[in-house]
Amino acid sequence: MTMVFTFAITLTVAAFTVIVTRIIYVVYKSSKPLSKLGPQSVSTLIVLGSGGHTAEMLNLVAVLQKDKFTPRIYIAASTDNMSLQKASALEASLVDERDDETMSKKALFMQIYRSREVGQSYLTSIGTTLIAIIHALWLMIKIRPQVILCNGPGTCVPLCLIAFFFKVVGIRWSSIFYVESIARVRRLSLSGLLLYKLRIADQFFVQWPQLQRKYRRTHFVGCLM
Repeated sequence: MTMVFTFAITLTVAAFTVIVTRIIYVVYKSSKPLSKLGPQSVSTLIVLGSGGHTAEMLNLVAVLQKDKFTPRIYIAASTDNMSLQKASALEASLVDERDDETMSKKALFMQIYRSREVGQSYLTSIGTTLIAIIHALWLMIKIRPQVILCNGPGTCVPLCLIAFFFKVVGIRWSSIFYVESIARVRRLSLSGLLLYKLRIADQFFVQWPQLQRKYRRTHFVGCLM
């Protein structure tokens, strides 16, 4: 029994060491500037949020190299139909009206269970967040994006957590780019703070210099609106 117990302890310690080492490696590699992308296109997940979040994100998408970041998969909360309508309108403006097939290949639109509604208590949001994480897992297995763009809506957190998990276990390496909303002048949003503190985002951008001074691992890019 003593030998079995010792073996179990040794195996547990070894597994824990491997997992921690892998997490440290992922965090280290993620903190490095992204090497130049090859000529091939990269599948891009774009997380939309209600109101200003969607407006900011679509402004950012509008200036992307469309042939490089394709297909583009837009995701919004299940209760947010307006954001996907705006994204669809943007994509429609990028192609000839007669070329609906091209649009369908380059853009997809999906919804995710909302982890927290506006005004919802933090206590009850624990359960809804768990449901959102399970839904995010299913979506990420289906999508497996190479790039993730997000700017603050709560729906981005479970998706980014799953993406980070996929990195650790070696399923897919998704580069996460987080652009904090222009409305955040003095402090990060809750979503941004979580991704910043947990070192989940590969690159973290802010639009105000005082935010960059307060959060040293961020990059100041100026106002994007």
